[in-house]
Amino acid sequence: MKPWLCLFANSIAVASLALCLGSVSAQSASQPTRSAPNASANDATQIRMPAAVLDEYKIGSQDLLDISVYGQAELTRTVRVNSQGNISLPLVGTVMAIGLSSIQLERLIADRLSEQYLQNPQVTVFVKEAISSRFTVEGAVSKPGVFPLQGPTTLLRAIALAGGQGNLGDLTNVKVFRMQTDGKQETLTFDVEKIRVGEAEDPRIMSDDLIVVNRSKTRAAIRDSVFSDILSVFNPFAFIR
Repeated sequence: MKPWLCLFANSIAVASLALCLGSVSAQSASQPTRSAPNASANDATQIRMPAAVLDEYKIGSQDLLDISVYGQAELTRTVRVNSQGNISLPLVGTVMAIGLSSIQLERLIADRLSEQYLQNPQVTVFVKEAISSRFTVEGAVSKPGVFPLQGPTTLLRAIALAGGQGNLGDLTNVKVFRMQTDGKQETLTFDVEKIRVGEAEDPRIMSDDLIVVNRSKTRAAIRDSVFSDILSVFNPFAFIR
């Protein structure tokens, strides 16, 4: 075959492939996503988690806490948990904070204040810096790595800290591997695309979580196919048979 005919044929092949891919994408976008009829209840909980699960972060040593009492500006403090796990507050004294959630520490401080000083105190505890905690993002993201857990962090924010979705990332199949207190590893699956549009809750990331953004097999196959066709057009040795 003459070189110019081969070049023309390859160009037609690339154009046809692009049109086919566009048609497939349009059909996929127009069709609503349907849940598998035989999906188990456990599969559903992997996407949407109850609010109680989202507040399980445990305060650690060297964490920085913002503590305020409604209507009592003099009791507002930013304190760091010391190496023994304690904090010190006016009227309250020394409190063991390590191992408690924010809600548990709020209740403990409120109980101490209500014993002698205030009636029904409204205490708020916010973890400003979680120095003792880390999480890892791996897979098809722009900047995989280990990141400090600085305050309450959700899955969307964790992926953003890792530079966002990579070129071949599949955000409909993001895994979070979490170690349980009994030593067993739990695997959670999330559809980040649904989280982005408000169809699913944005889960809280815990200390030592491993987040894996999987590669899209479809995108990888399309990329390899298109690159192969383009290279065959410009490769002078493609004409040799």
